Amino acid sequence: MWPNPRVPFQLTSERAPLAPLNGKRLIVHLCMNIEYWPFDRPMPRGIIPAPHGAKAAPPDVPNYSWVEYGMRSGMPRLLRLLSDRGIKASAFLNAQVADIYPSLVDAVVAHEWELVGHGWFQQSLKQAEDEEAVIQKSLARLEQVNGMRPRAWLGPGLVETGHTADILKQEGIEFLHDWVLDDLPVWMRTRHGPMVGLPYTFELNDVPIYAIQNSSSDEILKRVKATLAMYEQEMTDQVRIITFGLHPHIIGVPHIARYFEQALDLLVNRDDTTFVTSSTMGDWFIEADGTNGAAVASYDAGPPD
Repeated sequence: MWPNPRVPFQLTSERAPLAPLNGKRLIVHLCMNIEYWPFDRPMPRGIIPAPHGAKAAPPDVPNYSWVEYGMRSGMPRLLRLLSDRGIKASAFLNAQVADIYPSLVDAVVAHEWELVGHGWFQQSLKQAEDEEAVIQKSLARLEQVNGMRPRAWLGPGLVETGHTADILKQEGIEFLHDWVLDDLPVWMRTRHGPMVGLPYTFELNDVPIYAIQNSSSDEILKRVKATLAMYEQEMTDQVRIITFGLHPHIIGVPHIARYFEQALDLLVNRDDTTFVTSSTMGDWFIEADGTNGAAVASYDAGPPD
């Protein structure tokens, strides 16, 4: 019996060494969450509470504006920072963004970022009336954007039902970021065969750092430096992955973006670092691991209902 119905437990120290990617032992993944928060719905998160003890209700102008700043001003800044350094990110994209902010999506495609499924708008799949329909609609709309069906997914808020991974696998998703439980990719159990779980992050995620923990502007740089110091003790034995969970309305504001820029340069200037998108990492892991998910392949009944 597994305590985790999707991923069998294994100490990272027990895992077989994975061959470096392009000869590099440090893999860096920038995950940019590009989201649509509808004006006429309650905001998924707020920067400030409603005044006078009132409950925030639509229209929630200050919190809506907080997020839209990221789309209007944060994204151009971030696109420039990454383009100047030859880095491509993964765009974890609410599919409705393609209709609401078409010029932004055009810019993302022009910069050759990978499109990763991230729901229709910023609403948990547990709140959706029909999660399968939402997943199907989202993937179909993103495929219309650049002619490529997404291979990876991150659920809005990382929230799943007991059937989400099974539906995603059935719809052709190969790589899932929701399970934040390892520094390396893992094999996951679904009703339709093994799926690769790719790392995501809370510790290098700008929402916990700045919107929840209220850290100083330079916190992202301090955490990257500390992460590198620890990884440098471990990379002789195993590849290590640094994942950034980013949101343009947070990481894209000037006083934070300045320190994020310094963190990027710290990584770019290393000779052991390679930058990836979701599918690049997933394809590398499948080849480097070489098991095709044999450890989970026999568990084909899926998690308990």
